[in-house]
Amino acid sequence: MTGRRERSSRSEPLEVKSAQGLKRNTVTSTQILMKTARGCILGSIIAVLLGCDIQKNMLYYPGSYTIADIRRYTAENDLLLWPGPDGGYQGIVSRKGPANFKGTIVIFHGNGGPAIFRTYYLAALEARGYRVVLAEYPGYGGRSGELSEQSFVADARRAALRAKGEFGGPLYLWGESLGCGVASALAADKELRPQGVVLLTPWDSLLGIAKAQFPWLPVKLFLSDRYDNVANLDAYGGPVAVILSGRDEIIPNKLTMRLYHALSPPKRMWTFENAGHNDWPSHPELDWWDEVMDFLNTGGERSGP
Repeated sequence: MTGRRERSSRSEPLEVKSAQGLKRNTVTSTQILMKTARGCILGSIIAVLLGCDIQKNMLYYPGSYTIADIRRYTAENDLLLWPGPDGGYQGIVSRKGPANFKGTIVIFHGNGGPAIFRTYYLAALEARGYRVVLAEYPGYGGRSGELSEQSFVADARRAALRAKGEFGGPLYLWGESLGCGVASALAADKELRPQGVVLLTPWDSLLGIAKAQFPWLPVKLFLSDRYDNVANLDAYGGPVAVILSGRDEIIPNKLTMRLYHALSPPKRMWTFENAGHNDWPSHPELDWWDEVMDFLNTGGERSGP
């Protein structure tokens, strides 16, 4: 009896084991097939994305503005294409400039639309005595040229050198969003020697923001541009003002903070707690404009978080 039970208890589990083993193998094979299918789908997506220029399609939004559009807008608003009225212009300036000149600020705008829509900088900063140049990028505002970091930075350097030579120093570099990447790339330039740098809603690097927005994609494969603000500002020893929007829905606050903590002093942060990426307080009479420029002019002291 004991022997039979032992055989029975051995033979039945053997059959069960065999069935379970088959089931396990089937599940494993299915899992492999599913993983293979997912890999093929992801590979196909990557191949398609590599075939199109995902970086240009997702980073640069110049709009369909012609040089005629920009000329018309400037004429209607008492502005000028600078340094000349043709498609080779590099920025927008006011017709008269400030009454009491204190320096030149070159503004590098964000990725959406042309520089002509950033006239709030003119209203706020020229009232405080600064000549403002709203720099325009190649491929934006009716200009020809390539949409790329190399193209933008090279053109921005020429524009900043010309602005400093034409209007006088001290020179200040001011970036907004994508424009922070351009301003940061020029900060340590030995010919420009900016008095100070302002970074409004910046990221730490383009790779950082890409990973935050698309954590499931190998985004590094798609990026030829870097806009590495941390690395570019490492050699700059002047004052850096960082402006953070507390409810920024485009650039996570942690990326702005990562950049800020990587900066060497002097540095200071301004935080607009209830502002989003595109609705920060821009009224020209607000005190923060004065605070930022005073900080840059005095060299500032390390403060903030």
